[in-house]
Amino acid sequence: MNKKNKEVLEILYRTHPDAKCELQHETPLQLLIATILSAQATDKKVNEVTEKMFQKYKTLEDFLQMTMEELESYIKVIGLYRSKGSNLMKLFPILKEKHGGEVPRTMEELVLLPGVGRKTANVVLSNAYGVPAIAVDTHVFRVANRIGIVKEETVEKTEESLMKKLDKNLWIDAHHLLIFHGRRICTARSPQCGACPLNHLCTYYKKNKKTLMPKEK
Repeated sequence: MNKKNKEVLEILYRTHPDAKCELQHETPLQLLIATILSAQATDKKVNEVTEKMFQKYKTLEDFLQMTMEELESYIKVIGLYRSKGSNLMKLFPILKEKHGGEVPRTMEELVLLPGVGRKTANVVLSNAYGVPAIAVDTHVFRVANRIGIVKEETVEKTEESLMKKLDKNLWIDAHHLLIFHGRRICTARSPQCGACPLNHLCTYYKKNKKTLMPKEK
């Protein structure tokens, strides 16, 4: 890991000491469900839904007894709820019949599940099982490329580059740190570049410094 990226992570650790997975869960299954629901939705909204749903439905056997109507009654406030609900209803029997009732522990198995892509799989692997992984969501993609840790045009390439450029034992932490920075400071619109502790290292800030500086009255 080069000097710049090491310094970036050191600053992010100090800036966001509370960085962690914010999707509420107690089991790998609950995390998998919550992560599927979180696509194009905020963690806050997902937590509001799952807090109620997980009180009644806790185990895979519970979810296997659930009807589509019951599921949709919980998740209808979340975007794309019909497709997410359809994927979850397909997911539950697959977990029982093909995986012995357990959430798979490998990327190869996870991405074959309905509604599960690399990002979701990486979230489950890292947060449920402690497997080194970097889940690249919109925040990780934006922040990593703005700062200049990587210079990629796709989520897939960004994940590959981050895995090459960051020490493996830091992948999980880096994922959470970049997300928190993206939510709190390096927002998609109107990033707080002037107040950002990384601006002296940031490619985006250096390139756009004149337009980002507040205008004098």
